Amino acid sequence: MKRLMSAMIAILLICLVLAGINWQLDRSSRASQDNTLTIYNWGDYIDPALIKKFEKQTGIHVDYQTFDSNEAMLTKLRQGGTNYDVVVPSEYTVSRLKREHLLAPLDHAKLPNLQYVSAGLLDQSFDRHNRYSVPYFWGTLGIVYNDRLIARHQVQHWRQLWNPRLRKQLLLIDSARDVFAMALIIDHHSVNTTNPVYLHQAAHRLHKLAPNVKAVVADEMKMYMEDGEAAAGVTYSGEAREMMDNDPHLHYLVPSEGSNIWFDNLVIPRRAQHKAEAYRFINFMLEPHNAAQNARYIGYATPEPTAKKYLPKSVTNNKAFYPSAKVMKRLHVYSDLPLKDVGTYNDLFLEFKMLTR
Repeated sequence: MKRLMSAMIAILLICLVLAGINWQLDRSSRASQDNTLTIYNWGDYIDPALIKKFEKQTGIHVDYQTFDSNEAMLTKLRQGGTNYDVVVPSEYTVSRLKREHLLAPLDHAKLPNLQYVSAGLLDQSFDRHNRYSVPYFWGTLGIVYNDRLIARHQVQHWRQLWNPRLRKQLLLIDSARDVFAMALIIDHHSVNTTNPVYLHQAAHRLHKLAPNVKAVVADEMKMYMEDGEAAAGVTYSGEAREMMDNDPHLHYLVPSEGSNIWFDNLVIPRRAQHKAEAYRFINFMLEPHNAAQNARYIGYATPEPTAKKYLPKSVTNNKAFYPSAKVMKRLHVYSDLPLKDVGTYNDLFLEFKMLTR
């Protein structure tokens, strides 16, 4: 009987020990989750060393997840299945997220480093007074060209891309808004027009460009331009910067008559579970040394004049990546258009792409 009682006591003690271990593990797991900041960003769009630096400085663990399009990111936020704490949408997506009440208003008092952001890049049309967003990177749409195949003065303006000498020598980014922007600007129309007459006029102009188009591509443009497969391409400043780093014969410019200026932004979703940690991360990224380090790694323009002091002058003095005030006045932010108008752009763009095949 004593042996039976001893065995029962031993089993009870083992159960209590196991229960204690399980409680401790569960507690540690909860503590780990409570100290985890989930960031949802474009792939390879932050210097990994900065994440490690943030974790070391704050003791906050970062769970870095990625998306490949604003639309994919928007779908995830709408579903609400994952509680992201910091997200990096482009300007027109900020408008949509605001309209659908998916963003938390920002308390600027918790972001003292916001003072380092250029006033000229704040208070944009997609988020007046930066109530919901903070600039992360910005850039332009422009022309990258190969000086072995064509001279700079031959591709300084959008209309020069229609020159017959560029037959099958032009690459275009696979984006309806960006390709239509060229034609709309030539005809002195807004890049945000929804006027069907203007859009069909732009489409007609683009049809005349088709013989010059070698391909409408995405990331493949880097490879084609670096391999000398085309004389010129219409792309984004950050993409051009990467190409130029790999080939000294490639150059980038922004047509003086105007173009698109885009912004990627840091926001906090309304459902974020770690808002205090999110503020710490955003403020960390706005610190000038960190912003400069990130700009060196990514190759896009920093929105902070102070951060530019820590970047090579060969970069900051390059008017292609940091345009003059005169050019900046002619750069336009895309508006978030109604779905029916987005459909019109896409339909007309698809017709154009069929002509380039």
